[in-house]
Amino acid sequence: MTSAATLLSEVFGFDAFRPGQQEIVEAVTAGENVLAIMPTGGGKSLCFQLPALMREGVTVVISPLIALMRDQVRALQEAGVGAGALTSGNTPEETDAVWQGLEDGTLRLLYMAPERLAAGSVTGMLRRAGVSLIAVDEAHCVSQWGHDFRPDYLRIGELRRALDVPLAAFTATADAETQVEIVQKLFDGQAPRAFLRGFDRPNIHLAFAAKHKPRDQILSFAAARRGQSGIVYCGTRAKTEGLARALNDAGQKAIHYHGGMEAEDRRIAERRFQQEDGLIVCATVAFGMGVDKPDIRWVAHADLPKSIEAYYQEIGRAGRDGAPAETLTLFGPDDIRLRRNQIDEGLAPPERRAADHGRLNALLGLAEALACRRKTLLGYFDESDVTCGRCDLCDNPAETFDGTTAVRKALSAILRTDEWFGAGHLIDILLGNETDKVRTRGHQSLPTYGVGTEYSKAEWQAVFRQMMGHDLIRPDPERHGALRMTDAARPILRDEQGITLRKDTIKAAGTSRRPAVKQMVSEEDAPLLSALKAKRRALAEAARVPAYIIFTDRTLIEMAETRPTDLDGMARIGGVGAKKLETYGTAFLEVINGASEEMHPTRRKLAGRDAGQVYDQLMQVQAGLARGAVGTDKPLSCSAAQLAKVAQMREADETALERLLGERRAARFGEAFLDVLRDAG
Repeated sequence: MTSAATLLSEVFGFDAFRPGQQEIVEAVTAGENVLAIMPTGGGKSLCFQLPALMREGVTVVISPLIALMRDQVRALQEAGVGAGALTSGNTPEETDAVWQGLEDGTLRLLYMAPERLAAGSVTGMLRRAGVSLIAVDEAHCVSQWGHDFRPDYLRIGELRRALDVPLAAFTATADAETQVEIVQKLFDGQAPRAFLRGFDRPNIHLAFAAKHKPRDQILSFAAARRGQSGIVYCGTRAKTEGLARALNDAGQKAIHYHGGMEAEDRRIAERRFQQEDGLIVCATVAFGMGVDKPDIRWVAHADLPKSIEAYYQEIGRAGRDGAPAETLTLFGPDDIRLRRNQIDEGLAPPERRAADHGRLNALLGLAEALACRRKTLLGYFDESDVTCGRCDLCDNPAETFDGTTAVRKALSAILRTDEWFGAGHLIDILLGNETDKVRTRGHQSLPTYGVGTEYSKAEWQAVFRQMMGHDLIRPDPERHGALRMTDAARPILRDEQGITLRKDTIKAAGTSRRPAVKQMVSEEDAPLLSALKAKRRALAEAARVPAYIIFTDRTLIEMAETRPTDLDGMARIGGVGAKKLETYGTAFLEVINGASEEMHPTRRKLAGRDAGQVYDQLMQVQAGLARGAVGTDKPLSCSAAQLAKVAQMREADETALERLLGERRAARFGEAFLDVLRDAG
């Protein structure tokens, strides 16, 4: 059996595993039941794709979105792996190719959506196909607690029992409750071998900002990152369209995406985002889970996400290639009010609503954090050993003040008006503004009237927002959003507990920061990188695949910086496997060096390996002895295949060479070939 390290290099083009990958690959290959929780961009797919090539039989991959499946299948096929998908989006030719591959035994990975398991005939078909492993991508979709629940995922446990094969489940986001439900639903409660590879994405910069002219904040953030692919998540369909228009008017290249669009328009938007460099998509959360684009450089939220898990999943779409990426999340009191109301007005049972409020509280705690955001975010996922330096609060520590007195005054105003009013009216009371509404209700005679003049209206708005963020007060949907005090506020009101708040400076926070990836390579290498991207774009358009399926940005950057001169050098570039070297190596070398010399196909298979250098030396020796030691004998040579086999011989002697080359060739070349092999060893 070919080793994992050899397949990693020759098929996928990587010299080494990423942290945590190797032990997961070994466990899955050995047929253990596995639950792996790895950060987005941590290389989850390799952890089932590589074992699929090392095990007998077919690996069936259950994946939630057609776009995601199609991208992974294309990438595998480009790497020379037998892979296919059975989806409703298939052409008849694609489906025929899958069935033929299963019949011929050349298909190693079969992708399917969970909804396909509803067909009664599927289990029998998979049994006949020789399925020996089930891999489940985005396994959190099985959980009622997760944010992407898909009921058909519940059928996967039945499939595992029916086929009696090992199962490997993968996800990037699963808190303790979700992990318990995954084990229960997919593994019948029998604990699999679990790998928790951490949730940190150290290449992603985290930033939050209070809303202040939010459209301008987004436009400013995008303008500083002109030419880089980005996603702007919006809370409404109308906002996706409005922001896309504003970005285009500002000279950016932007499109919108939401669930109300025609299916074909959505497909066009997805395809454009996959294939075009530097495109921005303004989208609702309907977009993104199926996007496998590795070079998204930034993600912005124009509105607060619904939970900390949703936030983590959405920002995780940035920087999957490992290069620096950035995020900006805008939030305000209206966002908090909306999210609370969505939970309270939902049909979920009380315990689920309480859990959802807890998840929202965790996100608000991150938004209102006073120190390192990464510690706050990873602390939610029970990670305590955190190194940051890549968030807005590590860049510029927050200015804070003792907010206990301010909060007590605000709570007093809420209680003295019987919890019937919103922040605007309460701030007028605290500032002593005798509005018509204040006069009509007689609130100018309250003890709290005019007691808050030490703060401006904007500062009081920040105090109320932070009180909502700390879950001290909540909007009451039955009272048209009037603010009510929670139990968490009582110790502060009774002066049994203090609270520290942040001094908000009302500005476009997070938008003035210099982009993390202003230039991906040095000024000297930038023209070559542009030329390599142009070649990649031309090849991608001809093949009708996303550009990164040919090569990722990271691979092109390494080409531009190292400038390989031949196929041996090209084979050592990360992400250039044997099949891609054969298909694209010469084309990209021509961009780097001008016309490149054609290499014999047999020699090309050894490119980047020690055996390739040995092959070249054997060729030189053979040329010197082609007419014998004195140059008068009849010409004689070995075939390219024979030379390749000699170059790869581990333990060579005269007998082994004679067996491989025959008596005449061994007599002429054997001794000299053995000298080359001894020197190489």
